[in-house]
Amino acid sequence: MRFEDFARLHGLRVDSLIPGRWVAVPTDDHPRKRNGRYRWLGDVGWVQNWATMQEPAMWRSEERDYQSPQVRRAVADAGRERLELAKKAASKAGWILHQCKTDIHPYLEKKGFPDESGNVWTTEEGQRLLVVPMRAGSRLIGAQLIDCEGNKKFLYGQQTKGASFTMDAKGAPILCEGYATALSIRAVMKAMKVRYTIHVCFSAGNMKDVARGISGGIVVADNDPNGVGEKAARETGKPYWLSDAVGEDFNDFHRRVGLFKAMSSLKRAVFAGGSPAASGAETLPQSGAPVLA
Repeated sequence: MRFEDFARLHGLRVDSLIPGRWVAVPTDDHPRKRNGRYRWLGDVGWVQNWATMQEPAMWRSEERDYQSPQVRRAVADAGRERLELAKKAASKAGWILHQCKTDIHPYLEKKGFPDESGNVWTTEEGQRLLVVPMRAGSRLIGAQLIDCEGNKKFLYGQQTKGASFTMDAKGAPILCEGYATALSIRAVMKAMKVRYTIHVCFSAGNMKDVARGISGGIVVADNDPNGVGEKAARETGKPYWLSDAVGEDFNDFHRRVGLFKAMSSLKRAVFAGGSPAASGAETLPQSGAPVLA
């Protein structure tokens, strides 16, 4: 299999190959963004789709012996480089957070929270970025940066597998992908006066990794057109909520129907979510959506 075909198999759109460095490219699920990356060294290469993969997948040329000293050396060098980049990203995340001020941000206003404050970092170029820390346990490993238009990126080289951001730590676990979704969940839980622990997982693929370390709870999934969010939710083995509208996450749903209907919609999921259904994960009814056994 050619490297370009391997990249396409993982959802990356690679038009031409640039050797020797990590290159950002669009993906099938995010064609207008550069949500994928690849590194091609001729005989070996790596691809990663940030939405579905927590670690790069390796490709080896069928025309070369991948046990040859040259290929093995390239693989070892790449592994050491990834570790070094992850350390630098963690250090940079700490530095950025020390530069942040607690402030409102246009992204939060667009998502329905004009009075919400967050970590805001002003770059040397004057760009104001909302910064969401990413931790594995208590260890800071990176950050998600969100600009005023809602474009998101991670720090170069950072680890994402198993990373999350937690809101409070007092009640039932609720897993979701995005920060704005978490804010909507928090608003609903506060309105219901129910304690919660919200885990922002940053991607559908990573939600499965985070879920492995959490007992019980529910997943609030994104209703992606390609079904990635629902597939990941089902694979956690937990009950999950899903909007009745394709393309919506819970924040979209909350802004569309209002707090009361969003609260009613999520309520059954919260109180039914102590443990997975006996036959596996299930959607919980909201806005007329069917229950999947």
